[in-house]
Amino acid sequence: MTSTAGYAETIDRYVRFWNAEKPDEQRELAAETFTDDVEYCAVIGVFAGREALIGFHGQFTQHMPTAVLHRREEPQVHHDRARLRWEIEVDEGKAFAAGTDVLVFDPDGRISSVTAFLDRAPEGFDAHAHH
Repeated sequence: MTSTAGYAETIDRYVRFWNAEKPDEQRELAAETFTDDVEYCAVIGVFAGREALIGFHGQFTQHMPTAVLHRREEPQVHHDRARLRWEIEVDEGKAFAAGTDVLVFDPDGRISSVTAFLDRAPEGFDAHAHH
């Protein structure tokens, strides 16, 4: 069983993964942070496996190269789950979107699933366009 401090380290790596600019750094963080079969479920789609999540990150940063994910507050952790409230900023501080991710950890402390909710969608976002 991993401690709350261990989960905090994983959450730190999770945030760093979303902000990683170099593919090698991204892959290293993904290997340390996610299980091989991690499931990421968001309004825009469901991604299964570490490689699919890396691919999604790459697609997003191609369209939003200045995006930076920040925590909005300290994550809440209990048992094998955490709630991470985040905001994405673009162009050095312009608010883009905000959301909440529910993370589930495996016994080794890596993330086995993420359920991502949008608290404030990007301007012009159509949730019905994504299935």
